[in-house]
Amino acid sequence: MEYITLNNGVKMPMAGIGTFLLSPDEAENSCVSALACGYRLIDTANAYVNEKAVSRAMKKAGVAREEIFLETKLWPSFYEDEEAVEKTLKRLDTDYIDLLLIHQPAGNYAAGYRQMERAYKEGKVKAIGLSNFHEKQIQEILEICEVKPAILQTEVHPYAQAKALKTFLAKENMVIQAWYPLGHGDKALIQEPVFTKLAEKYGKTNAQIILRWHVQAGNVVIPGSKNPDHIKANLDLFDFTLTDEEMAEITALDQEKHYYTSTPELLDNYAKMVPPVDEQK
Repeated sequence: MEYITLNNGVKMPMAGIGTFLLSPDEAENSCVSALACGYRLIDTANAYVNEKAVSRAMKKAGVAREEIFLETKLWPSFYEDEEAVEKTLKRLDTDYIDLLLIHQPAGNYAAGYRQMERAYKEGKVKAIGLSNFHEKQIQEILEICEVKPAILQTEVHPYAQAKALKTFLAKENMVIQAWYPLGHGDKALIQEPVFTKLAEKYGKTNAQIILRWHVQAGNVVIPGSKNPDHIKANLDLFDFTLTDEEMAEITALDQEKHYYTSTPELLDNYAKMVPPVDEQK
């Protein structure tokens, strides 16, 4: 495993398991499988309604809590709930969260960020950050924050490399974390000739080449899967290194093509939506 050091000195694994769109049973099984084959970063969220399942998986796997980097996200409808962090800790059945993010720039996200800052100062959260924010929204947080965000989780893959955003984040000493790191399963992306060529050279799969590119580019990756073989393969990234020329070939694929587009209407809906977190198994 390779690690990246966040702006407050916390070390974070460069690769982890994502639980987006996984049912509680799927999330539990996937996390148990992931921890068994060496993963130490788990990403979940209030809105995924599988935090309790992630907690069960951590206990079932028999890995010490301090060895696991646990990441979750506050949902907009909870930003003004003064007990939101405590309720999240209770669902996860843990004393602390390694990384807590504001999930969407919707609703009163400044209030949500202040909640996270309080939790950070109280030692309940080891690092805080943002998800799905664009540069102007990040700047807004930077102007009001007492604790600087360490991470931005957003869509990044070879077809949408967020180059300008990464330059901005680097100046602010923030790390980028990629969701949809494989392009939302787009076969055209995964089957790009450059990945096929490099997969043959290194004895890897096209997906492993893409994930290795991310890691070398400084992107933390959290591919999701419920297939044990895919979960294992998605971590098999640390026994080879792409050359500068090969990295440049992949960088040239950038099309600024996104599979997710945020709109004011969508953000308004997010602020009104209340995930059934109290009903989760």
